[in-house]
Amino acid sequence: MTSTARPGGPDPLDLLAVEELLTEEERMVQQTVRRFTADRIRPHLADWFEQGVFPARELAPELGRLGLLGMHLEGYGCAGAGAVAYGAACLELEAADSGLRSFVSVQGSLAMRAIHAFGSEEQKQRWLPGMAAGELIGCFGLTEPDFGSDPGNMRTTARRKGTDWVLSGAKMWITNGSIADVAVVWAQTEDGVRGFLVPRGAAGFTATDVHGKLSLRASVTSELHFDEVLLPGDAVLPGVSGLRGPLSCLNEARYGILWGTVGAARDCYQAALEYAKTRIQFGRPIAAFQLTQEKLVEMALELEKAHLTAWRIGRLKEAGRARAAHISFGKLNNVRAALEIARSARTVLGANGITTAYPVLRHANNLESVLTYEGTSEIHTLVLGEAITGESAYR
Repeated sequence: MTSTARPGGPDPLDLLAVEELLTEEERMVQQTVRRFTADRIRPHLADWFEQGVFPARELAPELGRLGLLGMHLEGYGCAGAGAVAYGAACLELEAADSGLRSFVSVQGSLAMRAIHAFGSEEQKQRWLPGMAAGELIGCFGLTEPDFGSDPGNMRTTARRKGTDWVLSGAKMWITNGSIADVAVVWAQTEDGVRGFLVPRGAAGFTATDVHGKLSLRASVTSELHFDEVLLPGDAVLPGVSGLRGPLSCLNEARYGILWGTVGAARDCYQAALEYAKTRIQFGRPIAAFQLTQEKLVEMALELEKAHLTAWRIGRLKEAGRARAAHISFGKLNNVRAALEIARSARTVLGANGITTAYPVLRHANNLESVLTYEGTSEIHTLVLGEAITGESAYR
């Protein structure tokens, strides 16, 4: 990745040498994922994005062999990696494409994490080893067609029927939904919000893919429907009730995002820098013009600030000191920075920037989804506002 402008000078792609803050093991993880995406993913991304497909079934076992699925969880075939190592992996995954990082995040930080944190031992043994290996795929059903930022008013319900449960309702914008072997679904019950494990093929459970997307095209996005789905009593996650369960999983996914968006930003900046050094106008490379240099400098500044933010939050997380406000700080800042970098990079590339020959507009389109999923900018602003003032402004 290193691209030195002058011999002995700083790396233009990492001006503050943030990667030197990683341990040897963390750098090894990052380099392994970087090689994997270069060899296995990047050659196909333009076609996947244009066709609106993502070969999840094919890729999942390969991601499993690399130890990337549930890599920050302990036991059950999971790697038990530290928070920064997981973040560095997310950075490289999203440097390729947000859809790839989303698949890994949903599998590990949402579906697997819910089972790992709140499931029974039997549920963990049944699902987690296969999910860690990429043999089984999971999804996470919280958002509904009418309720995104306000999950407490979800309409999906589960009622008791003897020792069984009957699940009814719908979930929307569910990554991996139509290909999942198990869906972790959150529903209102007489005891509050509970999580349920709904296996693929359960009678009354259907998943329909969302088409016509202009963002996250190399990703499977679905709507889930539950028409009086009969589930056994042991389908419920016994370890949690209330919104604390799904929201804690969302914080895990948001943590991956605040690292992943650094990767998307770096990829856009790198594309713009390389293009500017080779694109000749008025007899000179456009990198020699002041306005282009200003754009590149602003990109480099925001990239390194976002990278340092991710690293610091990762170390806080490893020390057990990361709070929801820290995660909101990282997601709000880093997605915003990545979007601005993508948009500025597109202007450096001119008309070439709108084609799939370059990754910039693909990243920009993807980041429009990343901006709103796992908590909108408005929600994260209010989380931080409450942390700063002590006053809740949600209602």
